[in-house]
Amino acid sequence: MQNDIVQQLEQRLGRVHARQRLGIEHDHEAIFGHGINFFHPENWYSGHAALRLLLKLTGLYRRGNNNTTRIQIRHNHVFLPGLPPLFDGFTILHLTDLHADMNPRPMQRLIELLPTLQYDLCVLTGDFRGKTFGPFDAVLHALAQARLHLHGPVFAVLGNHDSIRMLPAIEAMGIRMLLNESTSITRGDQHLYLAGIDDAHYYRADNIHNAAANIPPHATAILLSHTPEVYRQAAHAGFHLMLSGHTHGGQVCLPGSIPITLDSRLPRHLGAGPWSYATMHGYTSVGLGSSIVPVRFNCPPEITLHHLHPALSKDAPADAAGKTPPTAPPRLRRTTPPLPPSPPPASAPASSTPAAETATPESDPAP
Repeated sequence: MQNDIVQQLEQRLGRVHARQRLGIEHDHEAIFGHGINFFHPENWYSGHAALRLLLKLTGLYRRGNNNTTRIQIRHNHVFLPGLPPLFDGFTILHLTDLHADMNPRPMQRLIELLPTLQYDLCVLTGDFRGKTFGPFDAVLHALAQARLHLHGPVFAVLGNHDSIRMLPAIEAMGIRMLLNESTSITRGDQHLYLAGIDDAHYYRADNIHNAAANIPPHATAILLSHTPEVYRQAAHAGFHLMLSGHTHGGQVCLPGSIPITLDSRLPRHLGAGPWSYATMHGYTSVGLGSSIVPVRFNCPPEITLHHLHPALSKDAPADAAGKTPPTAPPRLRRTTPPLPPSPPPASAPASSTPAAETATPESDPAP
């Protein structure tokens, strides 16, 4: 059975990628070293138990666990230069960091919410499981249940919690994995390109060069990456939008959603929500599930709907949220013109007919 999976992976990914990923997985139990970060708390299982006990003793565990089911639906409007007109309004459902074996409650809530959402395509940006090694049958079962409620094409990448051995079963569900690969989405005679990379945080098995190799120059391209830590490489490779997760937005935050840690090497403003770097827009979802301990504080889980629109021009400025706002038409305000000057005393009395009401454009107030 093990040899069969290895052969499948080598045929699907190539011998070097498959053996590299499988080999690094044997070292994934390390708490220190490996990957971008030196310390990997997700592998420190005795620390997880101690933290859970501490939260229970302080009475915070139940509250934090209840917070994991308060899923918010967020809408992110992205204005992309060169987006083909037929993709104006194209909507991408973005799910990430399910950690389905950590806590069944968010997954149950997700299944309740999915039928209410309208979208054209779904992407999942990794971390399907909560543990970082060991069996993953429960994860695949939970993911299969959610897949039944997703419509349209579904694409995904793996995260630092995921085993490459999960790939055949996930693709058998009808989820196309993009591991240093790309594909095109077609509407009429127009195309939008979607690429994905393998985990760049721990396994360092990402290859943006290969992911972008088959994307034509000047085509609108979106990159799926579990972690946003490769934002520089993605921007300079010519991607227009990068969708990520991994950070959980901090998961346990101070009031005001200020993260204590993002477990990532990146500027803190890239840790949650929309952002931009150079000419690329990005979005880091805080995710659906939770890691280490199934609690959230001041950082509710989310489902994200990205609505794509063409920018006015390639040089159109982006706002603070990474969006280029369309020019709003002037509003009309009904006004009464000033009365004419008083006539000379020798002239006839002024008419008592009221002045005509006119409409004059009013510009939007300056921001």
